[in-house]
Amino acid sequence: MSFHVNEKGFYGNFGGAYIPEMLYPNVEELRQNYLKITAEPEFQKEFHELLKDYVGRPTPLYFAERLSAEYNTKIYLKREDLCHTGAHKVNNTIGQILLAKRLGKTRIIAETGAGQHGVATATVCALMGLECIVYMGEIDIKRQAPNVARMKMLGAEVRPATSGSKTLKDATNEAIRDWINNPIDTYYIIGSVVGPHPYPDMVARFQSVISAEIKTQLLEKEGQQNPDYVIACVGGGSNAAGTFYHFIDEKEVNIIAVEAAGKGIDSGESAATSALGKIGIIHGSKTLLMQSPDGQITEPYSISAGLDYPGVGPMHAHLFETKRAEFISITDDEAMNWGIKMSQTEGIIPAIESAHAFAVLDKKKFKPTDIVVINLSGRGDKDLNTYIDYFKL
Repeated sequence: MSFHVNEKGFYGNFGGAYIPEMLYPNVEELRQNYLKITAEPEFQKEFHELLKDYVGRPTPLYFAERLSAEYNTKIYLKREDLCHTGAHKVNNTIGQILLAKRLGKTRIIAETGAGQHGVATATVCALMGLECIVYMGEIDIKRQAPNVARMKMLGAEVRPATSGSKTLKDATNEAIRDWINNPIDTYYIIGSVVGPHPYPDMVARFQSVISAEIKTQLLEKEGQQNPDYVIACVGGGSNAAGTFYHFIDEKEVNIIAVEAAGKGIDSGESAATSALGKIGIIHGSKTLLMQSPDGQITEPYSISAGLDYPGVGPMHAHLFETKRAEFISITDDEAMNWGIKMSQTEGIIPAIESAHAFAVLDKKKFKPTDIVVINLSGRGDKDLNTYIDYFKL
């Protein structure tokens, strides 16, 4: 059984490109060119030079000594929070901006939830001197104000999405509308492993630098390339796709994907797609999707703006269905408490998204000999207001 994408863009039952006719030329142009362009030595050279000198890669694989002692197992943190812009998102935007330039596009659009992908897109547009428009839900604009300010400082225009739940799903709808209206000069940088093929595969490939580095770094630190467990949080799922990528075919590596349970899986306020989702189509891709009995998309909820997506990338839907990955849901309260715990145990303030991944340490028992790698996908600066309100700091 293959866990990888096929030529039609499917991971098992999930994926594909379900798009309006108006978008077909854009998506087809991308599909026909993305593998060819990204394989060119000149592209690879430019991509890796920027990852090294601009993003600051490789990011450290850090042995968390106090945490390991407390949980009696070997815990390593992949420090994506140390990337330029504060999260893994920039790995993908650098790859896609180089692709957009080679396709001759002059105007870049993006969607963002927590604002990290918006900042990462605005950053690479500033770097390359390209026009940038970021769509962001009105509610997210309020709860992620520092990231909105960053995007504006970087020269991007931030356009509010005022429909629906006014969050990530709605921002994505607006970005797709824009793309339909501006097909010739515009390139849409999608920030996660979602959307029509080839996006899920393309984003996973750009993010796979994470698992490639983990292998090299573990070999150096432990004398072996493979950990016993890799753990990452999943909203749309790009940081997880990058963390899992080079381990998917390594049967001895256990993969744990962590979703946001919000106020509880059965509370009606949750974003635990694997537990609550049924097969549906969202943003051009067939995947697991939270929906009402008559097929209307239901509103997800999580305290973290980056995990409240009603679907999940098709790669993750396939990992769930085939049981290649174990999916665990973590509540707001569990994640928030881990935000404080990480801060006070390791001196690292994590993004609330990333804090969800750490909460698995309370859910599963690991052996003293296990090597557990957790992706610390982003830093907590953008979430300080949420932490302040929640803990009355």
